[in-house]
Amino acid sequence: MPDTDVLVVGGGPVGLAAAIEARRRGLDVVVLEPRAGTVDKACGEGLMPGALRLLQGWDVDPPGHPLVGISYRSPGGHVDHRFRGPPGRGVRRTVLHDALRGRAAALGAVTVGGRADDVRVTPTGVVAGGVSARHLLACDGLHSTVRRLVGLEPAARHRRDGHPDGRRYGLRRHYRLRPWTDLIEVHWSPAAEVYVTPVGPDLVGVALLGPRGATLEAALEALPELAARLDGAHCGPVRGAGPLRQRSTRRAAGPVRLVGDASGYVDALTGEGLRVGFAQARAAVATLDDPAAYERAWRSATRDYRLLTSALVAWATSPLRPTLLPVARRSPALFAAVVERLAA
Repeated sequence: MPDTDVLVVGGGPVGLAAAIEARRRGLDVVVLEPRAGTVDKACGEGLMPGALRLLQGWDVDPPGHPLVGISYRSPGGHVDHRFRGPPGRGVRRTVLHDALRGRAAALGAVTVGGRADDVRVTPTGVVAGGVSARHLLACDGLHSTVRRLVGLEPAARHRRDGHPDGRRYGLRRHYRLRPWTDLIEVHWSPAAEVYVTPVGPDLVGVALLGPRGATLEAALEALPELAARLDGAHCGPVRGAGPLRQRSTRRAAGPVRLVGDASGYVDALTGEGLRVGFAQARAAVATLDDPAAYERAWRSATRDYRLLTSALVAWATSPLRPTLLPVARRSPALFAAVVERLAA
């Protein structure tokens, strides 16, 4: 007999959300996670209203700073839109992780230390990291080991010179100062985007998205107003993540489901990662016995994100990049529609 109904590989926010959802449906759950204690990650730390709504549906309500909209900014001007519905929230990733971990434990999910260095399908389910289960939810991030081990990772694409093409990366650092806005500010420098997210009464997170080699220092040199606000206030290390673009050939293989970043990721540009990951977690648990149904649910949950983010990234990485903000300023209704789509 398997040790558990559901083995969740990866104890980050999406993995813990999957564990919570499975426990709420009465399933036994083991979370396999090699890192002890609170887990941090380089990310923008802004929860869109839709992500916050999903969390609250699981009785998870982490403290943070209200986010009432989004502002696209450059030295030449800005365009703002405030959410028409409830606000989102800026939440330190460590605070979010602790809240989800506490809720999962309160519901009876068991976390064990270890890695899924081997994944083996059996007549009764699957074995990974020494744990047998009827189902495995791979929530182990951008560089998913499970995705590779079960044959769901496509062959790498390379340019003719042998280097990966168009890969983008993320960096994040915190600044100890009072937030000056309740908006998520997206500052457009010539080569990168800089996200400013208030996450507490005296703490602001600053994240950068850009090509390999991009640095916060170089990006801020092109954004003098923002650089002046942040001058001398940084605290803590710079954390990095990437490359951000990841693909999978399918999202289901027998008793295995890829969930969250492990299932494929476009870019962090639109800030929808957690909302989409939480929706995938719910869909994966609801379709444990039907791989085809999960594929359909995954495509439905990610369709708008994939289309919108791919289009924006293509624009932002093309020679047309300088026109993006002027177009948004000339078309406030279009910008508002995009922001409301992200907020949903």
